[in-house]
Amino acid sequence: MKKTLEFKAHDGEIEDIALGPDNKVVTAGRDFQCCVWQRDQLVTGLRWNENLPSIPDKAYRYQACRDSGTFLGLGMVTGSVAIHIAFSLQRLYYVKEAHGIVVTDMAFVPESWRGRELLAGNEAALLSVAVDSRCKLHLLPSRRSLPIWLLLLLCAGLIVATILLLQLAFPGFL
Repeated sequence: MKKTLEFKAHDGEIEDIALGPDNKVVTAGRDFQCCVWQRDQLVTGLRWNENLPSIPDKAYRYQACRDSGTFLGLGMVTGSVAIHIAFSLQRLYYVKEAHGIVVTDMAFVPESWRGRELLAGNEAALLSVAVDSRCKLHLLPSRRSLPIWLLLLLCAGLIVATILLLQLAFPGFL
């Protein structure tokens, strides 16, 4: 193996590293940060005091990370588990102390035929393992969205309403 890139990602040790699609790398460090990298450029990052300011830094830190391409799963030293949107790091799911102690590893259920059976209509499924000798399945419910036909119908109604209002405001508009 040949080193192709070297840069300082964290102050101190790196707890976990995950490779994602599009050559992105996710790192969780002992400096209480989780970062998403594109080569040596920081794309975005999380820090405990920004996310949960009421909780002291020393009590928590990110322990394990995984980037499914769409979602980022994080396991914490406290046993808590979170799922974020990968590109914006908006938190979609959080279970405080899902495990009794440190989350040591996690994996997203693949979007294969067999994986879809486990998803059962949910948007994502994350398995977490901890020092408490338990493996837990975390399901991210599908977010609600409008059907495309309803969106098109609303747009058409908005166009018709705008034309009618313009006709009322400016007689002879059409």
